[in-house]
Amino acid sequence: MRILITGDAGFVGRHFKHKLLNLGHDVVGVDIVNGVDARDFFRNDNTRFDQVIHLAAVVGGRKMIEGSPLALAVDLAIDAELFGWALRTDPGCIVYFSSSAAYPVALQKDHGWMMQERDIDLNKIRTPDLSYGWAKLTGEMLASHARQQGLTVHVYRPFSGYGTDQALDYPFPSFIERGKRKADPFQIWGDGTQVRDFIHIDDIVNATFAGCDANIETANLCSGRPTSFNELARMVGDAVGYDFDIEHLEAEPTGVAYRVGDPTFMNTFYKAKISLEEGIQRALAG
Repeated sequence: MRILITGDAGFVGRHFKHKLLNLGHDVVGVDIVNGVDARDFFRNDNTRFDQVIHLAAVVGGRKMIEGSPLALAVDLAIDAELFGWALRTDPGCIVYFSSSAAYPVALQKDHGWMMQERDIDLNKIRTPDLSYGWAKLTGEMLASHARQQGLTVHVYRPFSGYGTDQALDYPFPSFIERGKRKADPFQIWGDGTQVRDFIHIDDIVNATFAGCDANIETANLCSGRPTSFNELARMVGDAVGYDFDIEHLEAEPTGVAYRVGDPTFMNTFYKAKISLEEGIQRALAG
């Protein structure tokens, strides 16, 4: 198949590209890192692809999300150009990567709530996580309209994806880096009680392909395992074999208190295979 990956130089894009090339597909990558703006590509290209994996977006980690919200507004333009291009070229199918940030922040304040796909209702919008969440929620709305126009669009909502080669803008690789150098004190943004749902990048990639094969329109990509930052730090320390004091950096941005997905629907077509413990060991060995 001829497959387009936007954002192919990013963490998630690199893993999709590696997998698809190994499977023998003809892959075209578009990434501003390599000098090609996805918006310009969509405005000027008329190639028909069998599949589009749309990952191009400005993210930059929590500090970017909270500190430079207008910088993320470009994501709205990228997605608008994508769907305009898709209506013109009619690709075989589109994989639109949304985000757990699209879920209502009101559901992410108290510990214990596992977000289900139905918690996003495009007919009854509730406030998502800052401008990044709004951009992804708007993208889901565009995807819905594109389906009504006859396009095949799969919308997947990854939670906290992680892996060996992820940038230090994100918590998991930062914790691994501190563990490797046996940092003491071990710095954690906020009070460390904020909880996330970590899912390995290999499971994200494989779940996406399984979802497409099963013609799943919308699904969480998650493990359903709640892990606080304090717990993650201790897991890294245990894997390395050292103890440490934790230094909480209360002034740094922390995001929502509790963001965990319900994997019940995902488990009907794919079950995550890499535990957080195994993922930590892989990253420490990488």
